[in-house]
Amino acid sequence: MSTYKTISEKIFSDHLGRDVEAGEIVIVDVDFMMGQDGTTPLAIKTFENVGAKKVANPEKVAFVIDHNAPSPSEKVSALHKLMRDFSSNYGTKFYDIGEGICHQLIPEKGHALPGQIVIGADSHTCTYGAINCFSTGVGSTDLAIAMASGKLWFKVPQSVKIVLEGSLPTGVYSKDVALYIIKNLTANGATYKAVEFEGPVIDNLSVEARFTISNMSVEMGAKVGLMKVDEKAENWIKERTDKPFKSYEPDESANYEEIYKFDVSDLEPQIAKPHAVDNVSPISEVEGIPIHQGLLGTCTNGRIEDLRIAANILKGKRIHKGVRLIVAPASKDTLLKAMNEGIIQTLIQAGATVVAPGCGPCVGTHNGVPSDGENVISSANRNFKGRMGNNKAFIYLGSPATVAASCIEGKITDPRKYL
Repeated sequence: MSTYKTISEKIFSDHLGRDVEAGEIVIVDVDFMMGQDGTTPLAIKTFENVGAKKVANPEKVAFVIDHNAPSPSEKVSALHKLMRDFSSNYGTKFYDIGEGICHQLIPEKGHALPGQIVIGADSHTCTYGAINCFSTGVGSTDLAIAMASGKLWFKVPQSVKIVLEGSLPTGVYSKDVALYIIKNLTANGATYKAVEFEGPVIDNLSVEARFTISNMSVEMGAKVGLMKVDEKAENWIKERTDKPFKSYEPDESANYEEIYKFDVSDLEPQIAKPHAVDNVSPISEVEGIPIHQGLLGTCTNGRIEDLRIAANILKGKRIHKGVRLIVAPASKDTLLKAMNEGIIQTLIQAGATVVAPGCGPCVGTHNGVPSDGENVISSANRNFKGRMGNNKAFIYLGSPATVAASCIEGKITDPRKYL
């Protein structure tokens, strides 16, 4: 292998057993693939339409029912049955309602590992880049072809490096960092690029907090948001699987299209305003905007650490009279941990409503569709018009701490006063 490669170039080169550079179009073996209930039914139909007779590697395929879990309608139930039947016939892995969100389950269950190439029929598959996995979202047709052949074509992406310097102030979290980066790069700033995140800020974050940043990389157009494997990440992975893995670091003189440096030492909590993820302001500019509903959860910020942060703020307090707070843990495992730690009791006593682990409120299929003209403060990754099921509502994005503090006061609130 020639010198000076990025993480992506190294992963593709190793998979192909030859030197690969950004810009090349390659066909490569996929290590794991995933589909959820919004995208898998179309993949199944395509699989059948192309005349495929078997799934190439059933042990490398997982279906997850998370977007409509439990099913809100007869029509959706029929799609869920289609997935269950296909999985049963072909022997793929299957995670049914209540198991959790695909992007929490895939790394949590040890299906995505450092150095692997993983695809998912969902745009936020880029999340697993936090553990050095080249993971990226694909369409239903690509998933169908990969299920049938075990392979997929890729254009090896150009890489961009983002170095995060300084140290995070109290009350400022990885979500705030992600929103700040997206504001600076814009929603199209890294389209089809592999972003590599590094620097002391990343080193100091927990693995859970790193997932939040990789998850949001697609909001600036990126194909994947990669990080190196340190001792923290290695321990996190080894707690979940005993499968061997190989991690990759970029070469010193690797070729990056751009290198961005951000010092976040003076960063304040950030808010993405309707209706774009890059429409970001520091909280001091939007404080006081009334809030009708809060959402704590999603594949961005529904992990145990996020629920802990919110519970610490809400402990012994009540949410504002005119506010609903919906909590959707990222997985069953997260929910059980939160129950064991007393977090769920704290949230419910504060006035929150806990729904099944899954995507429900975020994607807007059920579980908390806001009313016309209502403002929602959400720990999710998207605030597009209609995202939560009503295109006449307004979604603001913030950290779990900001969501909790805002729900107490019934208006967008700086969480630092509660810490």
